[in-house]
Order: sequence, then structure tokens, then C-alpha cells
Amino acid sequence: MYQCFIVEHYLNKAVDVYCGGPDIFKGTIEACADNVLTLKNDGKYTHVAIDKIIALWPQ
Repeated sequence: MYQCFIVEHYLNKAVDVYCGGPDIFKGTIEACADNVLTLKNDGKYTHVAIDKIIALWPQ
């Protein structure tokens, strides 16, 4: 359900993603499939499990 929301509202947009703790993942959402969010930042990819996301917001 959250996957559809991300694709509809944030695909190809720069976001910050918070999953708890001190880390915030930053990047442009390149893909969101199979319950994995793919961010691209400075030519590197980060893959985040959607069920671990607490919050995300546009940069």
C-alpha cells in the first residue's frame, strides 16, 4: 500500500528517508518495486525495505 503511494507521489523526486536511529537516507527515488525503495545519490544506489520506513519527505 505504501509502495503505491510512493510511486504515485514521489517517483523521480529527491527525498529524505527516515528508518529510525541516527541515519537518514537521501536521494532521488529511481524505483519502488517488490517492497524495496531504490534511491540514487551521487551516482550510488541505496535500497531500503519499504516496511522499515518510518517517514519520508521531499528535499
